[in-house]
Amino acid sequence: GYLQWHFRTRGNVKPPIPVIRDFRNIENRDAVLAHDGMEYVLDEAGVPITRWDGETMKLSPVTGEKIPDETARKPVERYLNPRKAAWPQADFVVGNPPFIGNKRMRTALGDGYVEALRGAWLDVPETSDFVMYWWHHAAQLTGHGALLRFGFITTNSIGMTFNRRVVGAHLSDRKSPINLAFAVPDHPWVDSTDGAAVRISMTVGEKKLRAQGSTGRLAHVLDERPGEELEMSVDMAENKGLIHADLSVGANVAAAPRLKANQGVSFMGVILVGGGFIVEAGDSLVTDESGALRRYINGRDLVQTTRNVWVIDFYGLEEAEARSRFPGAYQRVHDRVLPERLQVKRESHRRDWWLFGEKRPAMREALAGLQRFIGTTETAKFRTFVFIEAQFLPDQKVRVIADDRGETLGVLSSAAHERWASATGARMGVGNDLVYNNTSCFEPFPFPVPSRNQEEQIGNLAEHLDTHRKRQQAGHPGLTLTGMYNALDKLRSGEPLTAKERVIHEQGLVSVMRQLHDDLDVAVLDAYGWSDLLPLLRVAHGNDASAEGQTRDDAKRAFDEAILERLVALNAERAAEEARGHIRWLRPEFQNPQSGVAPQQAELHTGSTEDDTPATPAPTIAQPIPWPKNTVEQVRAVADLLSASPVPLSLNEIGNSFTARGPWRKRLPQLVEMLVALGRAEMREGGVVGMGR
Repeated sequence: GYLQWHFRTRGNVKPPIPVIRDFRNIENRDAVLAHDGMEYVLDEAGVPITRWDGETMKLSPVTGEKIPDETARKPVERYLNPRKAAWPQADFVVGNPPFIGNKRMRTALGDGYVEALRGAWLDVPETSDFVMYWWHHAAQLTGHGALLRFGFITTNSIGMTFNRRVVGAHLSDRKSPINLAFAVPDHPWVDSTDGAAVRISMTVGEKKLRAQGSTGRLAHVLDERPGEELEMSVDMAENKGLIHADLSVGANVAAAPRLKANQGVSFMGVILVGGGFIVEAGDSLVTDESGALRRYINGRDLVQTTRNVWVIDFYGLEEAEARSRFPGAYQRVHDRVLPERLQVKRESHRRDWWLFGEKRPAMREALAGLQRFIGTTETAKFRTFVFIEAQFLPDQKVRVIADDRGETLGVLSSAAHERWASATGARMGVGNDLVYNNTSCFEPFPFPVPSRNQEEQIGNLAEHLDTHRKRQQAGHPGLTLTGMYNALDKLRSGEPLTAKERVIHEQGLVSVMRQLHDDLDVAVLDAYGWSDLLPLLRVAHGNDASAEGQTRDDAKRAFDEAILERLVALNAERAAEEARGHIRWLRPEFQNPQSGVAPQQAELHTGSTEDDTPATPAPTIAQPIPWPKNTVEQVRAVADLLSASPVPLSLNEIGNSFTARGPWRKRLPQLVEMLVALGRAEMREGGVVGMGR
């Protein structure tokens, strides 16, 4: 919340404050202001005139490698009195704003422009891409009635979390909301100037009017193929419904809250901030000072060819201690990391140069005592989860789940979680790969509560799957997970395998892997109590023929819609439970150690026999929660309460779950009648129950 000012005489390189105030009282007019990873030279008035360009490199006199050249400078542009651009009056706005990601804005536009832009538009998060400033402004004008509609072409990253916040804020604005009338979440695009292939989204916004409802048209690509002159030919289909901030219709997965049960066990791996930390296999450091080294694994190691590299990890050591205990490793980091760290933006990275930029102490604590953990890549064509041995230190492109149980790996590897991750994540890059985000893909995901027999079955299948893949890869060094799952995708689609894919199929025994995944899906759906969805999934996976008039894609879309709708509803139930103090911890002994023992968990209805079904205790009820102020929230609160309760509730019991002043209890019968009419509740002997109870 505050800025520190550092002054250095010329020559002391300390990579500045983007906005300069009044420096007329500075004694040394020829000074350098260091902050935020850059170095500014001030003129006699104390105004920056040049800065280190952050890009020019020179050769290190020690290692001969390229390092930042602190003497390279370029002029600083300053924007006086920057303010929001005024748009001319119009009924419609249509545009294709520049595709510049938030991390590239300074390079493409310059520090001065970016600082002026962000200073003028304080209501747009700094993590947003450049295009979202146009989107935000058009949405503001539309919400206030100044525009009838607006339509923009953007990159498909509009569906990612950091851009989705802008869209979601306007869709849920209480005073001047907008509605998405039309959207295409993902579409191929070929740049006419250089032929570069990218993925784009298209969105059309209009003012939200209650009389018109909130139905929009969502178009999605069924098939795409190269056309003439670099164009792409596509086949599309449309769905109608309320379009959410993640550009989807149906279940609003983007609004699913994070569950306490899943928090504290998922992480991004370490961020080095310095390639000099990495040590190749065969280096003398591996044997001479192995105590300072850890095996290192990144996302590519998981799905492609595994590297055999180590990393110098001084975590927990002060500089003097690292130098004393591991002089060889210390010198390596001093010579190869320190020159680079002196130029980085963050002051802590410059100060603690011998340590990783992001050390992930919480992740290390969660992994302590585990012999293995679950990992997946941040970005991948196929969402796969594997066990990683504890000796490996994961990097930032690995998403870590600090759990060593087979049943957790099995649920994450199932079609249920794959569909959830695809809907709650995003797509990135030319390959349109899936992105896995812990806060949106993992933490809101509601795990099943299986019986002991179901848990054992899921765990055994997951162990077999993990062992099978690793055994085949060990026997065929060139075999990759990406190749194996490419072949699996072809098998499920019914397309003929190429010669290369036939080799992969034989080396990876991909048909065996397919059967393991099919059996795992059966077990996981059974644990949720949703085995009725299995026929749709079997058609979608090419195991059964589709019904007359139905295609495989129809079955896949029907399964996706159904599983997401149920997972969103289950997420809401779990959130309501947690609000009342009943948390189904994923790793209770780690997440909730003060409880002493893992609490017995209530089970979803699965149709299992009494012999393998644990008793269902009533959830622990916390103190009454505040009664919502508006009717919509009141209805939702009562529905959540009924859904979370395993037994019927009387009107008096419902009222005792909330607290407020005034005659609000008189409205409970009316609200319950409304829920019954909507199919969200039923009147039974003993009280009211939520839908499905």
